[in-house]
Amino acid sequence: MSLQKVAFGAGCFWGTEKFFVKQFAKAINQVKVGYMGGSSKNPSYRDVCTGQTGHAEVLYLEYKPEEVKFEDLVEYFFRMHDPTTLNRQGNDQGTQYRSAIFYYTEEQKAAAEKVKKDISSKVKGEIVTEIAPASEFYVAEDYHQKYLENNPGGYCNHRLRW
Repeated sequence: MSLQKVAFGAGCFWGTEKFFVKQFAKAINQVKVGYMGGSSKNPSYRDVCTGQTGHAEVLYLEYKPEEVKFEDLVEYFFRMHDPTTLNRQGNDQGTQYRSAIFYYTEEQKAAAEKVKKDISSKVKGEIVTEIAPASEFYVAEDYHQKYLENNPGGYCNHRLRW
């Protein structure tokens, strides 16, 4: 079985994790929340929240491409958050909440750009999602992992938009 990986930034990583696990449980080999796209080494949640590190809160996925197409993951990503708001999702504001796809292969990059173009007519406004090569992934603190599973009443601003 071959595995592929991708990281999605869609605002708060708690909801991103919840939505992807619920939708793609059979296709996911591993899921973790953490930080990517910044400049400092081993940032903490507090560091990232300052906006000084440049990291985004992301969901890191290892998935089975024979179970789900990359394009389906990307389309779902666009559906479950607002890709037209710069550095904001709901009440969450700051660069750490930006919309981003961190790809691991050139094929993923091309597919992400194609899906972004294809869905642009389904959203109001310009899509501001960053599509960038994956950088080092830093796993978030333990209490962030499966946060909404462990705290069912926790804050989540994600919803399916179409």
